[in-house]
Amino acid sequence: MSTNISKKGILSITRDEPGVTWGPWSAIIIALLVFIVVQLIAAEIVLIYPHLQGWSSGHANSWLTNSVIAQFFYVLLAETLTVFLIIAFIRWRKGKIQAIGLRRPKREDPLYALLGLAIYFPLYIAIVAIISGLIPSLNINQTQDVGFNGTYHGWQLLLVFLSLVALPPIAEEIMFRGFLFSGLKKSLPVVWAAIFTSLLFAIPHLLESSSGGALWIAGIDTFILSTVLCWLRQKTGRLYAGMGLHGLKNFIAFAFLFLLHVH
Repeated sequence: MSTNISKKGILSITRDEPGVTWGPWSAIIIALLVFIVVQLIAAEIVLIYPHLQGWSSGHANSWLTNSVIAQFFYVLLAETLTVFLIIAFIRWRKGKIQAIGLRRPKREDPLYALLGLAIYFPLYIAIVAIISGLIPSLNINQTQDVGFNGTYHGWQLLLVFLSLVALPPIAEEIMFRGFLFSGLKKSLPVVWAAIFTSLLFAIPHLLESSSGGALWIAGIDTFILSTVLCWLRQKTGRLYAGMGLHGLKNFIAFAFLFLLHVH
């Protein structure tokens, strides 16, 4: 990979990034397959327990949806499988794990995470204000189904924290800003790779409305967040600042929902 940051800026990175042995279509197809497969496998593994108990399918599905323990293990399995499958594919293709940003962390990574947070929030507020002005029917008060609905304390609250704040940023950054973004950059300019990565990251969040229909505000939110995360990945060459920003953003939502009980 060659760069000329001083003359052309951070987006002037060429496409010959060493260690990335997969291209855009491989990145998109594998990311999509991993996203679907890990959810199916994680659900089937977690449902082994109710099957052993002889519960009906309705009782088992209700338990999977409402049990904090079941939700935690589902998230843990899904995120762990995501990382395992992505890394397994990279090794199978004789690529380099370092090429997706899993390099040695540096002391400035937390500072970049805070900088990303300072960029993300004003950008989100400004863009939502503009879109709301252009589309008055946009409902910015839609609620997102995060998988946990209730008041939690003690160990239950810890499991919710791990499920929403600690685990997703690791797996999602490895898959999207690491694997997918790197593959797209093989044939696309960095800006377009970031846009397509952010679109693919935002689309699943459209399906997380708690009242049915598309959750447009979450799609807008995650698209904006992803563009900042792509910038951090490109700026630092590592995933850790993005993981930090992603975790901080999720923690703020966690604090409002489960500590302050503000929906």
